[in-house]
Amino acid sequence: MHIAEEKLKTLLVESGAVTAQNFESASEEARRAGQEVVNVLVGRGDLPEYYLVELLKKYFEVPSVDLRTIGLSVKVVEMIPESYAKSEHVVSFNYDEGKNLVKVAMIDPTDYDVINFLSHKLNVSIEAHITTTESLQYGLRQYKQTLGEDFDKVIQNNVQKVIAASGEQDLIKLAQAVPIITILDSIIEQAMQLNASDIHFEPLPKELLIRYRIDGELHEVLSLSKSVDSILVARVKVLADLQIDEHRVPQDGRFRFNLEVGGSIDIRVNIMPVLNGEKVEMRLLKVSTRPLSLEELGLSPTGVEIINREIQKPHGMILVTGPTGHGKTTTLYAVLTILNTSKVNITTIEDPIEYEITRVNQTQVNIRAGITFANGLRSILRQNPDIIMIGEIRDNETVDIAVHAALTGHLVLSSLHTNDAPSALPRLLDMGAPAFLLASTVNLVVAQRLVRKICQLCVESYSTTPEMERLIKAQLSLANEGHIQETPKILYKGKGCNACGGTGFKGQVGIFEIFLVDEDIRQLLLKLASVREIKAKAIEKGMISMFEDGLKKVEKSETTIEEVMRVVRE
Repeated sequence: MHIAEEKLKTLLVESGAVTAQNFESASEEARRAGQEVVNVLVGRGDLPEYYLVELLKKYFEVPSVDLRTIGLSVKVVEMIPESYAKSEHVVSFNYDEGKNLVKVAMIDPTDYDVINFLSHKLNVSIEAHITTTESLQYGLRQYKQTLGEDFDKVIQNNVQKVIAASGEQDLIKLAQAVPIITILDSIIEQAMQLNASDIHFEPLPKELLIRYRIDGELHEVLSLSKSVDSILVARVKVLADLQIDEHRVPQDGRFRFNLEVGGSIDIRVNIMPVLNGEKVEMRLLKVSTRPLSLEELGLSPTGVEIINREIQKPHGMILVTGPTGHGKTTTLYAVLTILNTSKVNITTIEDPIEYEITRVNQTQVNIRAGITFANGLRSILRQNPDIIMIGEIRDNETVDIAVHAALTGHLVLSSLHTNDAPSALPRLLDMGAPAFLLASTVNLVVAQRLVRKICQLCVESYSTTPEMERLIKAQLSLANEGHIQETPKILYKGKGCNACGGTGFKGQVGIFEIFLVDEDIRQLLLKLASVREIKAKAIEKGMISMFEDGLKKVEKSETTIEEVMRVVRE
């Protein structure tokens, strides 16, 4: 961006947007990472991008635009070639034929090289508007409105030709053919533009179904010809360095994919034989993604304070619990980021490694090579670690080693599958950990779920119905909840708009239960008390249940009551 760093600092600090300390910290991080300081500030959550746009709009004396709130004409958008729009981060959104004027949205409205090029290329006057990254990405997605039709054309015009030209069903040759490469690349690009976390290839008797998981929910996006099924799966296997001729056993792999715009992503692959072929699951992991802070995850100020206090203890165990796909690893990475300093040795054993963290020694579970959680953990203890992160506690052996590690001067972080936080202690007892050892080691348990966030561009309120009020009270009663005195009278939902694709939701946020293991809880544990007794004591001492945390987010219009009920209803 064409603004001197010192001038930017003055602008941001004088406006109260950031502190001088935060700016200096971001500036140092930007130099290390080779990024612009504004990108670091926005990425860390120190500076909301919409607020930055408002400040720069006044500084540069240019108008602003949010492309998500206006009706975009694909014809106008396509006045700028797609490749140029993506490489230069510019979208045309309005053409005034009478004035021969084109309005364009830009992240940097002072990039005069782009403005002058477009003016000469289109033979029009250009009026630059500043916009946010999210708004720009929405505009760029207009180039992909006919994705399904494009796929059909590619398949009809090219795939059969490739098969015929091969003379035989040589999957390696077919997997490297241009049409197949184009199909897979387009599927991944579209998934990234829609902020999908996963891509599923599901073989059906007469077709191959493509589904994306967006904000936690699966959406059918495409149906491909059955003839391309095995070839597309073979293409994934080639990229992930898997055995193409193995169709009977599951396979796991990983590859890096270079995006047209926005760098690259790591893709974790699992292929499973099913009735009609092989099912492919691809997890999309952004290489440049910065681990989220505890606040960005959705933790309350009180929850952040408790976690920050407990993770500073030199030994003990901190657990994160919840179902698969509800962000446990993301929370553990957020904690590791806080703890990751030059003064400590952090070592992890994970299955799989989702994101690379600088200065953290990360080990991948590899059953074939004899690296299990238990074996890996034994080796880690000989590496003189201060902090150990175990991706998941799955068996008695891992529990035993983890508990003894926590007893011998190590801080141990791990995840566990339980319905709520207090259930973690009885679960560890069931896995063979002695009660007296657990009472001495477990410091904190965080239970969590992910709920979809209401799109803030189309949020609307409505009065709570008597039936919903009854359901809320019933849930509070089941949860032994005693902190909420009144049910909310006003609820919120998303009406549906261009920005959220008509769903009313955009993004996800966590709801949490912070269970602090203090002396009273330890005494209950030693007496082998039931989960109900332990939970009742925790609530008595101030623990906020996941349902109550969710209800607070409902009252703040962050999510809907239906979403909270969906993930925590008892």
